Amino acid sequence: MSKKVRVLIVDDSAFMRKVIRDILATDERIEVIGTARNGKDALNKIKSKNPDVVTLDVEMPVMDGLMTLEQIMLNDPLPVLMISSSTTEGAKRTLQAISMGAVDFISKPSGPISLDIHTLKDEIISKVIAAAQANIEKENKHIQLNYDKPFVQKYDQTIIAIGTSTGGPRALQKILTYLPKDFQAAILIVQHMPSGFTRSLADRLNTVANIKVKEAEHGEVVEQGKAYIAPGDYHMQVRQVGNRQVIHLTKDKLVNNHRPSVDVLFKSIARLERMNKISIILTGMGRDGADGVKIMKQLSPHSLVIAEAEQSAVVYGMPKAAVATKCVDKVIPLDHIGKSIKKIIKETRRE
Repeated sequence: MSKKVRVLIVDDSAFMRKVIRDILATDERIEVIGTARNGKDALNKIKSKNPDVVTLDVEMPVMDGLMTLEQIMLNDPLPVLMISSSTTEGAKRTLQAISMGAVDFISKPSGPISLDIHTLKDEIISKVIAAAQANIEKENKHIQLNYDKPFVQKYDQTIIAIGTSTGGPRALQKILTYLPKDFQAAILIVQHMPSGFTRSLADRLNTVANIKVKEAEHGEVVEQGKAYIAPGDYHMQVRQVGNRQVIHLTKDKLVNNHRPSVDVLFKSIARLERMNKISIILTGMGRDGADGVKIMKQLSPHSLVIAEAEQSAVVYGMPKAAVATKCVDKVIPLDHIGKSIKKIIKETRRE
């Protein structure tokens, strides 16, 4: 990255503004061009300073983070990284911000003024860099797709595994809200997200989707027509128990620096017997899921692997790594993924 990422820091706490500035100043790829103490101040400085990325506190006086984000996305969309508390209410407001267009978020370790925010140094820097490269233009309705390649379903039950990271909540909402109430497949989802946020994500998606969406629980039986989201800080696997598939949660070591990991989920599903399998890699940083799709194709050659197209991905990291494995069958823009899997399940369902 030749040009420095120009960042505006928005937070009502002078302490937090200084700590975040000091953290970003340690990376030569980043330049902090200013700070703002509330949303109104931020909107004025965005106009005058034209930042590449804005870090935006959720809770602020005068104009809070959500109101500020709404104005940013309405008037002059640019990558926004939310800074939020890890409380239940904080998680809800953060996910609302993501649905409104924020690229990603940082969860404060301890309350509104986190004295230990410096422990997130690497995460803050990496997410600012990723945000600078984010694609916030999502419309791709002009793209025409060919659905002629058949997906042969050999068995009565179908399981769909989805892996995503940065930009994932909005992508998941777009896909899940397209599926009908009588959708005949189970959906297992890994969204890179810390503990405490995945339940709020599941609850939010459940209110807008036609199918049931919930945070996965250890030992529960997987049912067709439901979507299960891996809890933050737990790997999620699916294991065969007789004729049923059961969710298994563990705190095993991080994989690809993540827990939950997409690779862990995909590899477990690859080992299931007598199941039709579809794997989907959506927007996200890194390469989590790439090894999983290779195992999927090795153990289940008839499985279908889909990657989100570059033009719709907020961050084209995970899909790009999956495509590089040469195990991806279809590369599809986000707006068409829900339509595609609905068509696949409906038209090729075994009677």
